[in-house]
Amino acid sequence: MLTIVGLLVVMGAMFGVFVVHGGDLTPIIKAAPFELASIGGAAIGAMLMGNSMDIVKGVAGGFGKVLKGPQYHKQDYLDVIFLVSKLMKILRVDGPVALEAHVENPEGSPIFGEYPKLLSDHTLIAMITDTVRLMVVSSGGLNAYAVDDVMDNALKTHHHEALAPVDALTAMAGACPALGIVACVLGVVKTMGSIDQPPAILGGLIGSALVGTMLGVLLAYGVIEPIATRLKQVIEADGEIYHVVKQIIVATLHGHPQPLVIEAARSSISHHNQPTFAEVFDGLRGK
Repeated sequence: MLTIVGLLVVMGAMFGVFVVHGGDLTPIIKAAPFELASIGGAAIGAMLMGNSMDIVKGVAGGFGKVLKGPQYHKQDYLDVIFLVSKLMKILRVDGPVALEAHVENPEGSPIFGEYPKLLSDHTLIAMITDTVRLMVVSSGGLNAYAVDDVMDNALKTHHHEALAPVDALTAMAGACPALGIVACVLGVVKTMGSIDQPPAILGGLIGSALVGTMLGVLLAYGVIEPIATRLKQVIEADGEIYHVVKQIIVATLHGHPQPLVIEAARSSISHHNQPTFAEVFDGLRGK
């Protein structure tokens, strides 16, 4: 919602002030569709040349993420703490073999089935099941520091891949001003072909050409770059849930008492989504 409001404010501030100051939008309105098609088409083409199809799809899906915001909220963080804590309790009480059925078929597991939203995040579920599977095949003899390193490396890889669409959008934003200049130069070339026309006509042609430069800069710094910034924030916010999983598993393998495991999990969550210690502790007691 704020993204749309911000976009309206940007456009209102730029063109609204222009009109109030006595400017005429008619030349801009006439030239804008052609300039936008030229600049936007070239920017999209450059992005297609410089990125894989997966990244391009990530950029397209990124606009939806920007509009919706982070997908995980306070209750989801409580749920992931409860889910992983249940698995760790089975590990402590019944041994690693008892976890095998759950990690091999999480869709059919009654534990995973309690949290359908988490189950729909295949990356999150894979991180949980792959790590727990290591515990199963090693019969519980894993070194906590080794697991910490493995999970940390997995998180870095995931984070790097998740941010690839942000890098593509940032590169597109950086290209737009230059592409706007190219569009402007083409407009000037067109104008030079009409050099024998009256000043009024030449002025209109030059003004149309300059619209390209203006739109290139406006798209870069008033639209695409802010969207890329917001997308990065959303991706990083959603990435916190993976760190919660890591902290619970590693703290459990270290043999820490439950209060410390809870704090390790809570410390990975931003304050606006962070459940209180009592909410987590009482929820675990009721499970």
